[in-house]
Amino acid sequence: MGQRTGLIQVALVLLAAAVGIIVGVKTNIQIPVTYSRYTAVMLLAALDSIFGALKASLNGRYENAVFLSGLITNSAVAGALTYLGDKLGVELYFAAIFAFGVRIFQNIAVIRRQLL
Repeated sequence: MGQRTGLIQVALVLLAAAVGIIVGVKTNIQIPVTYSRYTAVMLLAALDSIFGALKASLNGRYENAVFLSGLITNSAVAGALTYLGDKLGVELYFAAIFAFGVRIFQNIAVIRRQLL
């Protein structure tokens, strides 16, 4: 797959994420406070996957299967880690927040360098 096709796919993912954010902000759906940690870590997992896909696309190495498997796996592991922490009484979701936060900033730094 060419770099241009990968960029188009990543652009579609970013567009879908933006539409999802807009719909989420404009609707009156409220997430219970008990699920706020789960929502936060899963959103970070999704952002990590999106920025990782954009970086891979700019490097000419984007693959749909890798993106989708990373998105699903990262979200599931982050949710499971948060659940396990809730059951143990330990705030394990901080580990996911830290890991995804670091990776997001690293991916953004690489993307910025490649675009400049």
